[in-house]
Amino acid sequence: MKKIVEKSDFVLTPYMQSNDWRAIYQVLNTLIPYVLLWVLAVKAVSISIWLLLLIIPLLVLFSLRCFSLMHDCGHYSLFRSKKVNRIVGFIFGLVNAMPQYWWSRDHAYHHKTNGDWERYRGIGDFLSTKEYAELTPSDQKLYGVLRHPLMAFPGGFFYLAFKPRIIFILGVYDFIRHSLSCFRADPKTDFSAIIASHQPKHWSTAAEFWDILLNNIFVVGGWILFSHWLGAGFFLGIYSVVLTLSAAIFINVFFVQHNFDGAYAHKTEGWDYLAGAIEGSSYLELPWILKWFTADISYHNIHHLSERIPNYNLQACHQENAHLLTQARTIRMGEILDCAKFILWDSDENKLVSIQSFQRSQANAFS
Repeated sequence: MKKIVEKSDFVLTPYMQSNDWRAIYQVLNTLIPYVLLWVLAVKAVSISIWLLLLIIPLLVLFSLRCFSLMHDCGHYSLFRSKKVNRIVGFIFGLVNAMPQYWWSRDHAYHHKTNGDWERYRGIGDFLSTKEYAELTPSDQKLYGVLRHPLMAFPGGFFYLAFKPRIIFILGVYDFIRHSLSCFRADPKTDFSAIIASHQPKHWSTAAEFWDILLNNIFVVGGWILFSHWLGAGFFLGIYSVVLTLSAAIFINVFFVQHNFDGAYAHKTEGWDYLAGAIEGSSYLELPWILKWFTADISYHNIHHLSERIPNYNLQACHQENAHLLTQARTIRMGEILDCAKFILWDSDENKLVSIQSFQRSQANAFS
């Protein structure tokens, strides 16, 4: 694909400077209200169920903002210090039960391959049209059902509440099997040699393991402690609703910023990073209040041009470079459901298509 602009044409460097004071302010105006809302929820349950129902949506929005700021920490952009980003990111990860460092390492792969659909198939492990055609009719129907927008609710809850726990259990089980295998081969095997020879399947580094371990300890311990203090029914009920709704919103926001009509979806051969950032990511037009709760992640083209730009600089950077973003797609809220149908990748045409359009093309080809 012919490049229209070069990355060097964009004014990015001035906006890549993190501001610790702004970051601290964002941390405080997010975590303090989140904690206070839980306190109010505890008080409200004995006053009025309607008051509680007003508090829950606010908890959802602040949970969403916690995830957004955790995302910034994962790119080491919220604070200037890498260590501070790791610590604060870990804390934000506890709010949504997600090991931040492990998540951010996986998320970094998305940034390296955005628009290269041969290497990265999005959040839904989407199939190519060729792979979809090879499925049985029942599997094709199941594929469509599992990628329906409503599946973001159970899928999001599973992703946050259960997947990190399952990853930890599977990883420990894998290490135990490896250890037993080593002892069978040589009963005098040194434990340090076992660790050195182990190749984990569920995390890449020792730092990721400790992140997953500590997150699980604090999260599961927190579930038990708060269930004891507040009552299991009350705490787990509200917590599950908040986690489910915030995860579903974030999944759908992420989806429409990469899956839309005309999105850059190329094979590895000929793939272009700049085109992936500009044309493979959308600008999602949101009301200012939702921009605040999502920490301006809607300026997704700029975010993919440089993930080191902190959220509080994204809007200004977008405005300064707007004249270079003429090829970028703007998605409005009314178009979100329409984007949900683009769940197949046509590798021959290098584009995303819907199941319906693919089936029509197949029918026309055989008619």
